[in-house]
Amino acid sequence: MTTFVVHRNGRAATAEQLAPLAFAGYAHFTAMQVRGGRVRGLDLHLERLRVASVELFGRALPDDRMRSYLRAALEAGPADLSLTATVYSPAGEFTAAGGNVEPEVLVRTGPAASGPEGPLTLATVEYERVLPAVKHVGEVAKTYFLRQAVGEGFDDAAFVDRRGRLSEGTIWNLAFWDGSAVVWPLAGMLGGTTMGIVRRQLDRLGVPQRVQEITLADLPALAGGVVMNSWTPGVAVHRIGSVPLPEAPSFLELLHRAYQAEPLTSP
Repeated sequence: MTTFVVHRNGRAATAEQLAPLAFAGYAHFTAMQVRGGRVRGLDLHLERLRVASVELFGRALPDDRMRSYLRAALEAGPADLSLTATVYSPAGEFTAAGGNVEPEVLVRTGPAASGPEGPLTLATVEYERVLPAVKHVGEVAKTYFLRQAVGEGFDDAAFVDRRGRLSEGTIWNLAFWDGSAVVWPLAGMLGGTTMGIVRRQLDRLGVPQRVQEITLADLPALAGGVVMNSWTPGVAVHRIGSVPLPEAPSFLELLHRAYQAEPLTSP
């Protein structure tokens, strides 16, 4: 049994099928951690793929077909793994054609991951992603700004929009703690699946939450901050730009507890 597969529409992909996609960038994807052959927030991943497909291609594949592609990849690997499902159009890019072409799906699996331990320092970069609500591929800026941040002595980067609002990290959502409530940034960003899981489970736990604009000037009034993505529901952040953030172990524990409360589902 392998720890890595690449499938196209539920079957092992050939070099001939992958070659046209090697330099392609008009596609979208979702990434997830699989444990025991099951996934948290499967409904959120499927919704993400549907909505993004309609936005980019004008049509989406049925959920049952998408689930069959996910199952085929999971059956070829171990119980615990990382999985990325990418949706693209065989019509290619740099063309106005393709609206009537059905999207296709690449599924790639690899070793399970859990993210860095932290705490992290984040450089600030003024940047706004194109189509921020879509998890699309080919985003050179994310890797570029990550490497620039590391070169400046930071661990990663956080994006600030033209209005000075913190939005998201390179591959992360941001979340903050005011001592009694979870505070989510208000700005153009990708709504992460882990973020969605945590928010609905915090609601079930009765934990207050709010969404508000957050600038660097607002950070000193907050009691902690984290980043989260498909790897983890929370890695502590102890500095953004030049502004320190206090340790908040109870906040981190709360986010992990909320995430663990989400049931695992088989595709």
